Amino acid sequence: MSDILQTTVLHNLHVSLGAKMVPFAGYDMPVQYPSGILAEHSHTRAQAGLFDIGHMGQAILRGDNVAAALETLMPGDIAGLEQGQTRYSQFTNEAGGILDDLMVTNRGDHIFLVVNAGCKDADFAHIQKHIGDRVELEILANRGLIALQGPMAATVLNRHAQGVEAMPFLTMQDIEIDGIACLVSRAGYTGEDGYEISVPGEKSVELAELLLAEAEVEPIGLGARDTLRLEAGLCLYGHDIDETTSPIEAGLLWSIGKRRREDGDFLGAERIISEIENKPSRRRVGILPDGRAPAREGTEITDQSGNNIGVVTSGGFGPTVDGPIAMGYVSRENAAVDTMLQLTVRGKRLNSKVIKLPFVEQNYYRG
Repeated sequence: MSDILQTTVLHNLHVSLGAKMVPFAGYDMPVQYPSGILAEHSHTRAQAGLFDIGHMGQAILRGDNVAAALETLMPGDIAGLEQGQTRYSQFTNEAGGILDDLMVTNRGDHIFLVVNAGCKDADFAHIQKHIGDRVELEILANRGLIALQGPMAATVLNRHAQGVEAMPFLTMQDIEIDGIACLVSRAGYTGEDGYEISVPGEKSVELAELLLAEAEVEPIGLGARDTLRLEAGLCLYGHDIDETTSPIEAGLLWSIGKRRREDGDFLGAERIISEIENKPSRRRVGILPDGRAPAREGTEITDQSGNNIGVVTSGGFGPTVDGPIAMGYVSRENAAVDTMLQLTVRGKRLNSKVIKLPFVEQNYYRG
């Protein structure tokens, strides 16, 4: 694997804005801008933040029955998607673990995929290996992807593309933004209302600068993106979910439609359906530690008697919560809301309790 970091089409813009750049999923990415993570987080919650997510993978699948083919690789109901509708799902392996989580959109004559940056090469190889004889995969390597997130996102975007304010949540449309032909979805990973905009690579800087010129919009880096998604109770691949984790353990049963649970004709279905029927041995939970010390990923979780019952998979300071928050996996008998736990932080055991996710109310547009 090459040590040379890839860059998104917005790389020079980040540098010009004073971003601190760090390696992430093989890319040189902005972790924060001069205002800092706390200010960026708070700005997104109050107004609108612009995120470069161009490192993620975008692809098109075509075929005679592409939805049926894709359903063999994931538990989500893809055939049930109406044209223009988007659904969150997961690629699963034969053992019922999660290879990646992704967004799937029915575009009428094709399916549009957005997958995680660190998994995209493996995801595309996985598609080719298992259904390459049934579908045509087109990787969109020359497109940018920009997320505009926050309570003012719709107001801002509507100035340049009238009508986007009324777009339903988890839908995608072809929309011109000041003459730039874009694919716009009402979605995001901050817990706030907003959009993800797929844009031709050569038009990405123009679009980003257009949106950043609005008074309500500030550039936001990976640091605040992580604190926002953690407060929203959303999984980060490679941390809260991975090849050993099933969708049921991860609390993602809601993403598996009734028909798919009954059909069971996807990779890893035996384990996943068994866990639906019999409950998994562990569950992902929200954890609220006492005090101000954050519990980071890898922190040991014990019960009140000191018995190891799990591990923290995401943790840190929640700016909106104004205190430490964490997610992790605990044994099923310790997963109920208000169960008292202990976290081993810097050699000390800190009292904490299980709370219902999310930590901050999700403000998705519901129409």
